[in-house]
Amino acid sequence: MEPQQIKEGYLVKKGTLLNSWKAVWVVLSEDGLEFYKKKTDHSPKGMIPLKGATLMSPCQDFGKRMMVFKITTDKKQDHFFQASHMEEREFWVKDIKRAITCLEGGKKFARKSTRRSIRLPDTINLTELYTLMKDQDDGVKEFKLEQDNRVFNHCFTGVTVVEWLISKEKARNRPEALMLATGLLNEGFLQPASDLSKERAESGEQTAFLDQTIALYYFADSGFFCEGYSSDEDVLLKEEFRGNIIKQGCLLKQGHKRKNWKVRKFVLRDDPAYMHYYDPTKGDDSLGSIHLRGSVITAVEYVPDAKKYDIDGNLFEIITSDETHYFLQAASAEERKEWIKAIQAVSKSGK
Repeated sequence: MEPQQIKEGYLVKKGTLLNSWKAVWVVLSEDGLEFYKKKTDHSPKGMIPLKGATLMSPCQDFGKRMMVFKITTDKKQDHFFQASHMEEREFWVKDIKRAITCLEGGKKFARKSTRRSIRLPDTINLTELYTLMKDQDDGVKEFKLEQDNRVFNHCFTGVTVVEWLISKEKARNRPEALMLATGLLNEGFLQPASDLSKERAESGEQTAFLDQTIALYYFADSGFFCEGYSSDEDVLLKEEFRGNIIKQGCLLKQGHKRKNWKVRKFVLRDDPAYMHYYDPTKGDDSLGSIHLRGSVITAVEYVPDAKKYDIDGNLFEIITSDETHYFLQAASAEERKEWIKAIQAVSKSGK
């Protein structure tokens, strides 16, 4: 029997010999992880057996690189993968861990629900807690906070987090809430924003999280940015990053000049309506932005020059109000539908 295929998608992988990170197409089956140079390739570049493997997430071996997880095979070989955002990493990690556990127990792979009562530390599911915290209506509200002549966007205070945990009955008292918040911080779900919260996070104290109004934090995959009062230009530049993140993930994008196709991380924000794209193997500097107000988004069956690069199916096009054309490819028909729907909604509503 063929092993069941569980999940596939783009991830960034560290080269085994060289310290180079490249976007690859990854396919997870019940007994291993295959990675391909391109989604259309027939034979994989490599295969990582999962029997006897261990997984570490988050993996902070690479300082600046967030969202990394590590798979160590039973032959003690390390493989490092980087997801484009928190939710994506959690999805991969959950399924890979599950596949490893099923192999150990000789069971067939099945996703099981992880809903458990959040009462004692060993039963806490931090991913679930983080999702609740980020809920637009019921979660921790993000604000624009000022401190030391700087403005912190999409931020909240340590006190807010602790009070939210207690009011939602995730913790019975402040010490318990501090432990939970420290867990979220250590796992990289929450990030320190201000100098004070950064110092504490790096201090190695048992409770690295500060229950104070001057300690500022932000969600790992939020639109956080900090601005000083330097010039009007700064503020203008940042304007397009102000919106809430509506959707993010990797897509293939056709180059404007060379017409070749590359994997890019896309972040869609509303109000103002923008889509920024990044090189997923590098840091947070955006390669470009697409102003979506008044743009037209359609599914297309054909893109000139695409066949030449083995690009076929699940294509869509964005035509901006100034008549710039962007051609993109989603990994599946379902994903194309989701992106088109999300971009259309934003382009109609936002500024």
